[in-house]
Amino acid sequence: MSAPAQPNSALVRRTQACCAATNLSHMNPKHVFDPHLVIKHATLPPAGEWQPDLPGWVFARMTAGQAYSMHSIKNQLLEPGSVIAFPWLDRGYVRASQLNSASLHFFQVEPERLAGLVTLGEQQFLRGPARRNHSSPRVFPAAHPVSERFRNLCTNPKVSPFSTRLQLLEIFTEAIGGELKGGPDETAPVRVSTTDARARMAELLKQMPAAALLNVTLNELVTQVRCTPRHVSRVFNEVVGMSFRKKQSEVRLLHAQELLATTESKVLEVAMESGFQSVSLFNLMFKRRFGLTPGRWRERVRTNKLTRARIHRTSILRA
Repeated sequence: MSAPAQPNSALVRRTQACCAATNLSHMNPKHVFDPHLVIKHATLPPAGEWQPDLPGWVFARMTAGQAYSMHSIKNQLLEPGSVIAFPWLDRGYVRASQLNSASLHFFQVEPERLAGLVTLGEQQFLRGPARRNHSSPRVFPAAHPVSERFRNLCTNPKVSPFSTRLQLLEIFTEAIGGELKGGPDETAPVRVSTTDARARMAELLKQMPAAALLNVTLNELVTQVRCTPRHVSRVFNEVVGMSFRKKQSEVRLLHAQELLATTESKVLEVAMESGFQSVSLFNLMFKRRFGLTPGRWRERVRTNKLTRARIHRTSILRA
């Protein structure tokens, strides 16, 4: 197959408008809290193009019609029932057949928002397979267990949201199982030199749940890694790719974002539970990161939820 052309911007905008009717995922990311581990739907017109402009890993199932995965390395046919797994980086896009429209169901998984389930090392590893392998997105045929499980979820609306999230996580782990072999979650113990601070830091982060960063201090890392605070800061930056303070702030803000969107906790309670000792500092950092104060951001999320609900009811009535 010949090398793919660049996405047609007009078609992408038209397809994004179709997608916005069901998931609102193309609004300003600072203002929209797009839930992950939720099945969404998109419809592509003939020759329409869809780019999974979402953070994390994205899995899409061809529900109807025929399309193609367009990538700089390899183009692939997407037949009805097949599933394509888009890694974190260098995803490419999907183009519907020129003769017929196509529809797909998709979901995303953001390891950063699984702070209580994955370690810091696993988060780092899950961001890297595309960069390490330099491969095109993987396509699972309709008969593959991954595709079968995704199909069952898409065709069974009675499954509870909690059960759906668990099963989507299982699909994710099954689909990327090959990527994780030899990764940071190997069960075999790793022997590291007591004189190698970088190796000790890497081993510590492989075992530390990401949620532990909410309240862990630099001095506690110094005790674990057994070197000076300055050296710990330098080594953490080398292993993680950002400073300890920046990574801790990222974990805290994402945790606060989840609490604001999914609970009725007061802003002060959210700040304290997310590791911030000052609500004024929390408000400042949250607005700097997401463009709105915590209170205004929560209002925007609730408004978007009501909009989604109205769109969903309208689509049911039209059907």
